[in-house]
Amino acid sequence: MTASVDLSGDLSRINAALRKEGIRLRLEQRGQRLNLRGPLPCRSTAGQTRVQRLSLGIPATSEGLQEAQQLLQLVHLQLRRDQFDWQQWAEQANGHSPERTHQGSKGSTDTGVATASASLATAVQRQLDNFEEAFFRDPQRRRSPAGSRTTWSSAYRPYLRRLRTIAENEDLALGPELLMRTLSSYADGSRSRQQCATSLAALARHLDIALPNDWRAEAGGYGLHRARFRQLPSDRQILEAVLRIPNPGWRLAFGLMATYGLRNHEVFFTDLSALAPGGDHVLRVLPTTKTGEHQVWPFHPDWVERFQLQQLGQDPALLPGVCTDLRQTTLQQVGRRVAEQFRRYDLPLTPYDLRHAWAVRTIHIGLPDTVAARMMGHSVAIHTRTYHHWITRRDQQQAVDAALARHLA
Repeated sequence: MTASVDLSGDLSRINAALRKEGIRLRLEQRGQRLNLRGPLPCRSTAGQTRVQRLSLGIPATSEGLQEAQQLLQLVHLQLRRDQFDWQQWAEQANGHSPERTHQGSKGSTDTGVATASASLATAVQRQLDNFEEAFFRDPQRRRSPAGSRTTWSSAYRPYLRRLRTIAENEDLALGPELLMRTLSSYADGSRSRQQCATSLAALARHLDIALPNDWRAEAGGYGLHRARFRQLPSDRQILEAVLRIPNPGWRLAFGLMATYGLRNHEVFFTDLSALAPGGDHVLRVLPTTKTGEHQVWPFHPDWVERFQLQQLGQDPALLPGVCTDLRQTTLQQVGRRVAEQFRRYDLPLTPYDLRHAWAVRTIHIGLPDTVAARMMGHSVAIHTRTYHHWITRRDQQQAVDAALARHLA
């Protein structure tokens, strides 16, 4: 048996780094073994956690310390995904890897194939885990943890889960073929296909995998010009729709989205003080939101009074009572609550219809695309792609008007 060594100095350094990253798990040395300690699920009471010790079955050596750090990160991921299983880690303490697939004693070809498939699936999962860790370590994303969690759960996790399932079902390694199989599983031209392409492209960059030459064409190019631009509500329809909402708090929420083009959850994470008497009516979306802090102006300005939004400058509590404590909820859940209310009142439009209508309004008014994109909290590239139809029409109309002016001069 390998003799243990005093690892107190290394453990102090490692645990200090974990504390700085906001990870509450710690490594400790107990005699000749390394353990993990921290808040873990209660074995007797579902849904609760308490500080407990987890035996890793690893010797207290320099080599063991490296393995223990990897297992701690695995436990951390499992806790975040609600996938932690005490039985699995009991096997680890007894000398069996939690990722190891047990095989029968027969040395048959079927057993060999099963072992290879399991190893392939494990390799894919490790690559995805590594990508997730890198995603949350990104310094820019760490500035807005709540927004990053929402982005991951809505814009990455669903597509990576499908990729993992396809990899398991078809025994594929993580490479161009698996990426294309996953992308092709979504309907051509759908928003899901376009979002899948974006997510998998980020994964490919992280793993240094070359994308297929026709990746961009296969992505489907979702844009409102394909699906919804003819269905966007007019200003009159927006003003009529709010009359269907009996609750005054939800009427104010509707008015904020219509006037400022806010995302669903941004309604509840915005500084509304500028709406008070004497304010300039320029709202500040808080840094805890999906895309961080940005300012936004009202279009149309007179809608501030039309929807009676000034009262929110003095009493933001007039908005509906929605939980905004991000220790208990997520931005996605807050946004879902808004969408549910729209369906409950049987409104003839969605929250994002109001946001898209706001964007189109700024195009018609002539607001520069770079400014509008900044107000919406997304890139100019996304703005141009999403609102391509209206931007193209505006630019062509401006060219026609200029040509006619020169002709008549």
